[in-house]
Amino acid sequence: MDEYLLIESQGPWGGPGAERFVDDAGRLRAAGHDVALLLIENGVTAALAGQGDTGAPARSLRGLLDRGGHVWVDAFSLAHRALVPEQLLPGVRTVEMDEVAARLLAPGVRGVWH
Repeated sequence: MDEYLLIESQGPWGGPGAERFVDDAGRLRAAGHDVALLLIENGVTAALAGQGDTGAPARSLRGLLDRGGHVWVDAFSLAHRALVPEQLLPGVRTVEMDEVAARLLAPGVRGVWH
């Protein structure tokens, strides 16, 4: 099983490419790969609960989580936008860059940035 760290910086208003990228994370997980999707910069807004959380971005994130994937939100990006972890969809967790770097540098992990 391959391991992936997918990094999305654009968020749900970044156009259809951002939504497809999140869907790709779900497809990789459905295929049996270990997947962590990191939302950074404006991408953190995709994980907010209560603001269109029934829309396509939230459905895609929930699908990834339901399949056993991981959705991470960069703590700095979240705070920089005056948001708090309590505003995130259930199952989404905040991470610091040291954890991201450790995952990215682990043997066999493939990093993809969008």
